[in-house]
Amino acid sequence: MTDVERRGNQFVVDALVLADAFDLSVEETRHRMQGGQIASLCETGEGEDAGRWRLTFRHQGRALRLIVDRRGEILGKSTFPVGHPNRAAQAR
Repeated sequence: MTDVERRGNQFVVDALVLADAFDLSVEETRHRMQGGQIASLCETGEGEDAGRWRLTFRHQGRALRLIVDRRGEILGKSTFPVGHPNRAAQAR
């Protein structure tokens, strides 16, 4: 398997890519994905970004973002800190 494979309207990302980004073993990454502790979001590019997808994975205050093309080739990759998705609601 390449790092990212496109299967119809879905993308499958090699667990090693996520494991490296989140400093986990491949086994722990798979376990956390299945348990819902690693969240994912797939966004389709529009306009000048048509033919590209943004795949974002979140885990324990970190995010991995991949920009991929129709074949699943990674065009861009970044990791960055993120806040808890419910932090704004918790502050009220």
